[in-house]
Amino acid sequence: MAAAQSNTATRFKTEKKPAHASAGMVVTNHPLASAAGMQMLAAGGNAVDAAVATLFTLTVVEPMMVGVLGGGFAHLRLPDGTHAVLEGQGQCPQGVGPDTFEPDPNAPPGALESVGRRHSLGRAAVATPGTLMAWCQMLERHGRMSLADVMAPAIGHARRGYHITPYLSECIADCAADLALDSDISSVFMPDARPLSAGDRLLQPGYAESLELIAAQGAQAVYGGPLGHALVDDMARHGGYITAQDLNNYRTRDREALRSHYRGFDIVGPPPPCAGVLHIGQMLQVLEGIDVRGMGFGTAQGIHLLAEVMKMAFADRLAVTGDPDFVPVPVAHLLSKAYADQRRAQLDLNRAQDWLAGEGLAGHESANTTHVTVADRDGFVVSATQTINSLFGARYMVPGTGIIPNNYLYVLDPRPGRANSMAPGKRVTSSMAPLIVLKDGQPRYALGLPGGLRIFTSALQALVNLIDHGMPLQAAVEAPRLWTQGYELELEAAFSDTVAQQLGRMGHAVVRVPNVGGGMNAIEFMPDGQLQGAACWRADGTPVGLGGGLARAGVRFLPETRKP
Repeated sequence: MAAAQSNTATRFKTEKKPAHASAGMVVTNHPLASAAGMQMLAAGGNAVDAAVATLFTLTVVEPMMVGVLGGGFAHLRLPDGTHAVLEGQGQCPQGVGPDTFEPDPNAPPGALESVGRRHSLGRAAVATPGTLMAWCQMLERHGRMSLADVMAPAIGHARRGYHITPYLSECIADCAADLALDSDISSVFMPDARPLSAGDRLLQPGYAESLELIAAQGAQAVYGGPLGHALVDDMARHGGYITAQDLNNYRTRDREALRSHYRGFDIVGPPPPCAGVLHIGQMLQVLEGIDVRGMGFGTAQGIHLLAEVMKMAFADRLAVTGDPDFVPVPVAHLLSKAYADQRRAQLDLNRAQDWLAGEGLAGHESANTTHVTVADRDGFVVSATQTINSLFGARYMVPGTGIIPNNYLYVLDPRPGRANSMAPGKRVTSSMAPLIVLKDGQPRYALGLPGGLRIFTSALQALVNLIDHGMPLQAAVEAPRLWTQGYELELEAAFSDTVAQQLGRMGHAVVRVPNVGGGMNAIEFMPDGQLQGAACWRADGTPVGLGGGLARAGVRFLPETRKP
């Protein structure tokens, strides 16, 4: 299947097939996680039960991406049509401030590294986590099943083990040097001092015990219970910053969903401190005044336009986007038509340029995640992006628990005086984009992906593929991507050398990369009520759909011919 667009300089074939269903759809970045969610739907649970089951299972089968000591946003559409955003973002411990870490003067452009990698590797990098509390609250508020029931698949895979995929094996190998520094994590993923290979069986008995404790005690197991004590005691022994007070004082946040509009569609998702949805809306406002479809998919002109609006958005993001409890975020201004007109007028459609924050913006100043998209027959839709930030988070395990903490402080700026600088209690700003897209007030698409700074620009490209270029869902999520924040322009391999050379002549510093961002998961809501699920080649993504249903009312089993 190729892009449904004749005006294109880039043709590609999709590698995966979509799933179709009538009664429910689960799309995650691992087949076992998708199966866990579908198990909940088949047992009479709803999309929330399925989403929480997939998230716990992903902590086992995609342990490099997500964990119970992470952070994230869950975006729900309820059967009555309302949207709910539950934020479980990591936040700075009380012992962390703007001068806690020394910025690395030798860090490359755009990097927020500290001397000795202190806020990216090890105990000092861990933010106060929120995922477990948020998952338990989401289930309690909107689910039908017990915590023990939705956690059963995760516990089973942790205890019995499973055969790892090439994707996980390669992630282990990529991080081997750091993982080898911690005996607990290396004993699990690098037994005999070598990374596990594809097809090897991964057993996590210690983590299974921790999951069983959570199933029995709920979020209390971490926030005041034995798992939290283990985390805090280990922090105290190794110079980390999280204390029992940080855990006890942590609270999730209910946020009002943010809406923007593009060519008759409503784009809905979490507000700041989630930066992704805000800047998607900002970029779409600029693009709405341009004939994007007429430029064609994958042409030098079309790529140049997307690259320039990305650079524009990143300049504004750096200037003003942060935790709204600490810095004023001008949401209405960034999404206004007047500001879009101003920024659009600054575009040069033939030449790359450097971008500064726009007029009227005050001058203040991760990359590995997971996403699940679930819908059921009752009208629940869940689009949730969750993370421990870098591959394998802080790259150690809390001793005796099998739990991998986040390194979420790495997302914050170690330099003082910036919008995203560190401060006690400050929520971590995120590029996540768990979107639900509406047409005439009804869901049309739900999508999201992992990828750190590449999340929201990749989600933007998927929306443009669907709305402007008319691509089918599978093509839209698998189409080749680009990315820039103002330095090099990353292009995936499917873009032709001719297009890359044209972009170079326009002033872009083009670099070829194997992939931009991670595996996107999406659901399309068809006019006849059917669901289509799609996942892309950039991860082990798998859509699983539910059809069929219960027997017709009044049916009886009559295996024998009735006697007169």
